[in-house]
Amino acid sequence: MTPATTKGLEGIVATQSAISSIIDDTLTYVGYDIDDLADNASFEEVIYLLWHQHLPTADELSKLKQQLADDMSVPQAVLDHFKTYDIKNIHPMAALRTAVSMLGLFDEEGEEMNPEANRRKAVRIQAKISTLVTAFGRIRNGQEPVAPKRDLSYAANFLYMLSGETPTDLEVEAFNKALVLHADHELNASTFTARVAVATLSDVYSGVTAAIGALKGPLHGGANEQVMKMLTEIGSVDNVESVINEKLANKEKIMGFGHRVYRKGDPRAKHLREMSQKLTTIRGEEKWYEMSIKIDEIVTGQKDLPPNVDFYSASVYHSLNIDHDLFTPIFAVSRTSGWLAHILEQYSNNRLIRPRAEYNGPGMQTYVPVDER
Repeated sequence: MTPATTKGLEGIVATQSAISSIIDDTLTYVGYDIDDLADNASFEEVIYLLWHQHLPTADELSKLKQQLADDMSVPQAVLDHFKTYDIKNIHPMAALRTAVSMLGLFDEEGEEMNPEANRRKAVRIQAKISTLVTAFGRIRNGQEPVAPKRDLSYAANFLYMLSGETPTDLEVEAFNKALVLHADHELNASTFTARVAVATLSDVYSGVTAAIGALKGPLHGGANEQVMKMLTEIGSVDNVESVINEKLANKEKIMGFGHRVYRKGDPRAKHLREMSQKLTTIRGEEKWYEMSIKIDEIVTGQKDLPPNVDFYSASVYHSLNIDHDLFTPIFAVSRTSGWLAHILEQYSNNRLIRPRAEYNGPGMQTYVPVDER
């Protein structure tokens, strides 16, 4: 008997995992509510939590921070490779996808598959992906990469390496919160892609590279960039109502709203809404927050589609002076922690992921020689 098919695998349970859960619109990492972590945890604590299934002690956290600091430098050949691109016409996600794959060529343990080596590679990838994104962002603007500072947190170092200036406490708080909120999200498209890749017993770098490819799409990680594009096109609060109503009337998709999993709303959105209000006020650019709130009211009111995490992250990143096309690579910087957690979990109890497809093509046919067709 052929099993029932589900388009997009919606509602299909493909594996068991102890990493994160979405139950009754509540997101947890290893049993910790995302609200609790967003308000209290550093991104480094969340990395450790996802990889080890418990929050780190002070010594464990200190060791992880030291390991990340030790591994943030990137081979010069990888940075030089950025300079060979037609860099103004390359999307940063394409550059990041290639760069992470290149990193595997410089890792002496790249093909080692024992658990200890894979955990060491996880640290190296997590450390270096931040450097890759910031270096690309600077190189394409004719600037040299900025080396990280050992005394800065992961979130602070990213902002410092991107701008060359030490960020404010509020900027670090906002960016750390964004990293925590994006770190993992159960079996999303890119995470599933990573698990499928490594279930063949391919290496960690292949798994992360595959995941970046999946995240690149506008229906997944690219949504926040599209949100900022929409806000920029609308231009002012006065234009919101007419533009959004026209889009709804034309049945256009409003990016940043709705979610395949959540029904009552994405629990992560409220945290970035708060940071958006604070940052836009300090920058004297309240219009981005005010526009977002008005769009939220219209779309949620008319379509009962609450905003997801991408919607308010757009104005947060814009207020941090981050180029709009770097929004999705930043998503990758955070989600790498979740990808790596799932990769390590997949290796620990592996089975090749090989679903079936229901055939709906022509019936049995007979080959006809080319000169008779």
